[in-house]
Amino acid sequence: MTTILCGTAGWADKSLIACKRFYPRGCSTAQARLAYYASIFPLVEVDSSYYALPSRTNSELWAERTPENFVFNLKAFRLLTGHQTGREALPPDIAIHIPETSKKNLYYRDFPPEIIDEVWRRFFDAFGPLDRAGKLGAVLFQFPPWLTSSPQGRAHVQACVERMSGHTMAIEFRNPSWLDDKHKSWTLGFERENGITHVVMDAPPDVTTRAQTVWEATNENLAIVRLHGRNAQTWNATGASASGRFNYDYTDDELLELSIPIRTLARQVTTTHVIFNNCFEDQGQRNGQSMMKLLQAQP
Repeated sequence: MTTILCGTAGWADKSLIACKRFYPRGCSTAQARLAYYASIFPLVEVDSSYYALPSRTNSELWAERTPENFVFNLKAFRLLTGHQTGREALPPDIAIHIPETSKKNLYYRDFPPEIIDEVWRRFFDAFGPLDRAGKLGAVLFQFPPWLTSSPQGRAHVQACVERMSGHTMAIEFRNPSWLDDKHKSWTLGFERENGITHVVMDAPPDVTTRAQTVWEATNENLAIVRLHGRNAQTWNATGASASGRFNYDYTDDELLELSIPIRTLARQVTTTHVIFNNCFEDQGQRNGQSMMKLLQAQP
């Protein structure tokens, strides 16, 4: 018996709230929105934790305000995945200890070891309440397009894997070198050896800043499929918000097409998470509900 959970990347995106099509009238507080979302979906991906370190307080509230079996996947903080990180994304008491530099954006390699250690400590501390409540699914590491399958790139991924020991870690690569014909066998083998969940991504097929779609399970307990939409025109749009970049409404035929390999993948693992990251207005929520109906209807 396998379990397939569907959800979306976030429940409080500005465009979702502004469109007024998902939340009912009067559902205007953070508590009410999460409760309503959790009455429809059994799973959500926390996207805000990528942009700033999450807080223990929020994790405690999320755990308290959701049903017993509700699941949160948490996106890893951008500094840890190797993305550019401005000082404003860091807590003030950490930012003041960063050496002065003319660089606007800093990267993992730019921070002193003691700062890196403290960021990791706070990150673990923040999702602790979800973990203890049994509501933490996986911590998603979405590595940037410039992180290649080079010795340096592999070393950074290995360092993250070592830090995440004891927790369920999922990886989504964005550089094609990780899953091309030359490196795919090594990458999938590395994930299997370390119990990492390989993220299957659906995205525009003709863009370069994405890895290939590989329908493989590398952790017998969990598979994750993330659906980003197929809007090639906005995928790399400069200055666009996440909701603008992933503005795509899957058709019924496309959802039916995707449901087939999702079912096949799910037979290989205990639990499968299907996350809709097409977060413009209520597209992800509508597509997610349609996918749930499709999967429930199929044998």
